[in-house]
Amino acid sequence: MTESQDQTASSDESTSSADFRPVYDLVVVGGGAAGLSVAISSLRSGLGLVRIVDRGSSVAFPDLVSENQLDVGYGETVESVERVDGDLVVSTNRLSYRTRACLIAERAPSPSWEPPAAPEIAEAVTVDTVPEAVRDADVLIVGHTDHAVELTVHAVEEGGRVVLAAGGMDPARLSPAGDHMLRRLERERRATILYRSVPERIGAVAGLPMAFFGDRRTPDLQFDRVIYAGPRTTADPAAFGVSADAMASGAVWFVGGPADEAGSGAPGSESGTTRPGWTVGSALAEACFPELGDLMATPTAERLSRHTGAIDELRTEHYNATITKFEPTHSDLWVLRVRPDRPGSAHLPGQYASLGLGYWEPRIDDAADPEAEARWEKLIRRSYSISSRVFDEDGYLALDNEGDELEFYIVLVKPTPDNVPGLTPRLALKRPGDRIYLGPKVAGRYTLASVRDPQGAVVLLSTGTGEAPHNGMVVELLSRGHTGPIVSAVSVRQWADLGYMEKHEQLQERFPNYTYIPLPTRESDVPKRYIQDVITDGTLAEAVGRPLAPESTHVFLCGNPSMIGLPEKNEAGDMVFPETTGAVELLSEMGFVRDHREQPGTLHVEEYW
Repeated sequence: MTESQDQTASSDESTSSADFRPVYDLVVVGGGAAGLSVAISSLRSGLGLVRIVDRGSSVAFPDLVSENQLDVGYGETVESVERVDGDLVVSTNRLSYRTRACLIAERAPSPSWEPPAAPEIAEAVTVDTVPEAVRDADVLIVGHTDHAVELTVHAVEEGGRVVLAAGGMDPARLSPAGDHMLRRLERERRATILYRSVPERIGAVAGLPMAFFGDRRTPDLQFDRVIYAGPRTTADPAAFGVSADAMASGAVWFVGGPADEAGSGAPGSESGTTRPGWTVGSALAEACFPELGDLMATPTAERLSRHTGAIDELRTEHYNATITKFEPTHSDLWVLRVRPDRPGSAHLPGQYASLGLGYWEPRIDDAADPEAEARWEKLIRRSYSISSRVFDEDGYLALDNEGDELEFYIVLVKPTPDNVPGLTPRLALKRPGDRIYLGPKVAGRYTLASVRDPQGAVVLLSTGTGEAPHNGMVVELLSRGHTGPIVSAVSVRQWADLGYMEKHEQLQERFPNYTYIPLPTRESDVPKRYIQDVITDGTLAEAVGRPLAPESTHVFLCGNPSMIGLPEKNEAGDMVFPETTGAVELLSEMGFVRDHREQPGTLHVEEYW
């Protein structure tokens, strides 16, 4: 009989104290993120026999079982944990294990918690459970804990298109296994992680869940399914049959919430044996396996050490795309193309994706980055509208939205006393062939979806790199045979800031219904005019060839918030326009209504500046 066969002997063997199987170092109850983390780190640290028992048919992250040669007993429910002759005996419905220590890594759901979702879409909302019908569905998971990561991995494995709204998540406070799987999902572009966003509410629009985020970083998004990672409570020792003698031994440990880090207020706190999943492994090792010393330091701690080769390891771990083009318009303005390692970059003109670089990367300036030291091993992520080449290699209109590469139009953000930018000063040093992070999900409602009349007018107004989404929109309209007038006006400081001007001039020559209006404001050879000026002085109406009528004209605005001028609530709760008149106020006075999911209109605003 092999050793593994000996460790999984049948349940009808005698369980007298003389016949218990070889003494384990550690038995872990529960195959969630915390349980897997402790089992893996224990084995890596030198413990000889570690057994995971789980009542289900799979653990949270099945890939980690084979990768780390874990010994797992599936379908085993713990019935008792007792003290026998100085050791613990963990008895399940199938077997009994003699062990030096036991970690109960299961946590119970809070029975009274209800998800904050509209009752009309109750059937599409679940708590702590991934339903069977998620394949090819848009799935939102809400939560910032290991449990949320577990649900995310499960939903991805079931074939869902998953967004994790993890507002408040600190990856350093996840268990090592949870942190590892989260980074793997991002690197492989299998899920979108919104680290700073959480929906204010889940409403119903057209019978489907709509997540309203209430901030300008994240658009309101519609999903087929919403899954909440509900609050969890520390396991009750009585539910696992833990005897008083076993509890008093200090060898039975529990995974608890962050508030229970010191052990207070949780089951098992009498012996101080409750810790969050991200620290329980090292605390348990210190108490029960002193011979291991500091060997059970978490992977997070290892990554913080800036050893030789650490940057190469971090780049391999985080980056999932290659820069294929880095073409400066001038020193502070670039056209960038990125090819992801995994195919799947289809998008609609006007949508956006996220780019990222590590804090470990060098900067082009000498600004003191206040985040760099504390977050050295982490990524800086920013969302950018996807641009377009306009023309392909053969001179035809470039339909890039189905291609394998994404183009971006990016300006170097200079540091100020109030803001030290993190990403673009690092991006400025990159060149073709360098690696970068590309977010998994292309998103955004700033598209041509509502432009259905091929004879209607489309007006695109932007400042600076806000021109990027409009490049693809123009190509899309012209390629599908739009015959109505198309006008694109771009406000910049100098002629050199118009990175796509030559291409738009070529478009004007080929398509008589297209007009490009460049508006440099700091050049001596042209009068200073802003976007607001061409709205009020008749320039746009002249280019369109008819008055700007909301019933026959779609207007798109992208760029500087001062140009757009969205109204905001005052102290009385009324919506008030800014003191400086913006384009939204001017167009509203002309009868234009801003487009929302719950209120269609012909004025479209890209807010995520």
